[in-house]
Amino acid sequence: MADNVARLRPEEEKSFRLAPHNIEAEQALLGAILVNNEAFYRVSDFLDASHFYEPIHREIYEVIAKVIRAGRTATPITLKTHLPENLVADVTMSQYLARLAAEATTVINAADYGRAVHDLAIRRNLILVGEDMVQTAYEADVETTPAVQIENVEKALFELAEKGRYDGGFLPFNEALKHAITMAGEAYSRDGTLSGTATGLVDLDRLMGGLQRSDLIILAARPAMGKTSLATNIAFHVAKSWRSEVTPDGHTKTIDGGQVGFFSLEMSSEQLATRILAEQAEISSSDIRRGNIHESQFNKLVDTSNLMASVPLYIDDTGGLSVAQLAARARRLKRQRGLDLLIVDYLQLLSGSSKKASESRVQELTEITTTLKALAKELEVPIIALSQLSRQVEAREDKHPQLADLRESGSIEQDADVVLFVYREEYYLKNKEPKEGTPEHLAWQGEMEQVHGRAEVIIGKQRHGPTGTVQLQFEAQFTRFGNLARSDYLPDRME
Repeated sequence: MADNVARLRPEEEKSFRLAPHNIEAEQALLGAILVNNEAFYRVSDFLDASHFYEPIHREIYEVIAKVIRAGRTATPITLKTHLPENLVADVTMSQYLARLAAEATTVINAADYGRAVHDLAIRRNLILVGEDMVQTAYEADVETTPAVQIENVEKALFELAEKGRYDGGFLPFNEALKHAITMAGEAYSRDGTLSGTATGLVDLDRLMGGLQRSDLIILAARPAMGKTSLATNIAFHVAKSWRSEVTPDGHTKTIDGGQVGFFSLEMSSEQLATRILAEQAEISSSDIRRGNIHESQFNKLVDTSNLMASVPLYIDDTGGLSVAQLAARARRLKRQRGLDLLIVDYLQLLSGSSKKASESRVQELTEITTTLKALAKELEVPIIALSQLSRQVEAREDKHPQLADLRESGSIEQDADVVLFVYREEYYLKNKEPKEGTPEHLAWQGEMEQVHGRAEVIIGKQRHGPTGTVQLQFEAQFTRFGNLARSDYLPDRME
């Protein structure tokens, strides 16, 4: 009997294991900062108070951060008034701070100690994720399928990997202000003075300030208006412009352009690549498909494709994706390769994942747009989601699209930060050609000359800017949108 008890003890001990921590590393780091405040700047970009295991160390680090950021010197003397005096029975806070400073290592080791503290905090949070995963797997209800559990764990792991911590909650307003000032500073120093990512379409960028992080942008149009072409044009311009730098903590930071993920639920990756190749090489995509090109054009195609090969544009052409699967793949791409812009072509081809959503298409689309908006905020990237418009556009005399034309659900308009419509008068006018030789035909020709090769992008909604209409050049044979001369732009329509 005694032998059996002895054998069980190691198993019992496992359930009482302490979470990974290193009190000595925390003390050494705090001491180094108290001796030389320069050490704080070596760790402050990746280390938060929440990363410390010992509660009193969290409190000390938090006060140190406030004092240093206020432009004052953090020493045992300046800190003690901001901390509780009694620590334990035999040691006061003043004595403890003095001991930390007296036993401190040099500032050179501060970053190493900081990383040790940070890594142990990540390990503790990994344990929490794992315990939660095991508990959910044991006690999952009928609706929480294994696929849903995997997606939830993947999301938790993504947040842990990206943010450096597994928590949420309120953000102090002064922190939000810092982010706003940083964004304004980046916009001021960036070419074109844009706060967001440039699309390459100058007047659209002028009205929108570029593609803003965390925005859900709906790009809607009737078929044949060129919405996919506009999306590929923007995607390739952003990817082609990508420049980055390595930050002090070893991460890669995008300076210009961006890495682009493109979910093509309608067209294959080969068809999408052909469109972009035609646009860049200025050769008709239909000629490329039929092989109706001469040797010099083929050589140009090869040269263009070689230039395009290094562009960070990633295409997923899996059909029938649910919005939860799309979110999981987007998180994976962000983690493994980086992500600055996500494009979904198109919204109505996605499916919902919850049981309630499958009961009606309106509820399903509501879940899809809500999830995409939440994903844009989570990944901190703009998401451009293409959408079909309802047929009621065709029944009107004026076929310019309106917000009410967004198909199947008001949630698209509600959840979107920006709604863009693509409209080409030339498409509709071409189908109204009168009989040749008549006065009507002459008038029609005059109208066609005015609208030939032109497209309008109508900003129907924008949370942080004006609405208005932008005139663009459209070259149908190359499926390419471009900028027109300044005199050709329509005036802004303010609301």
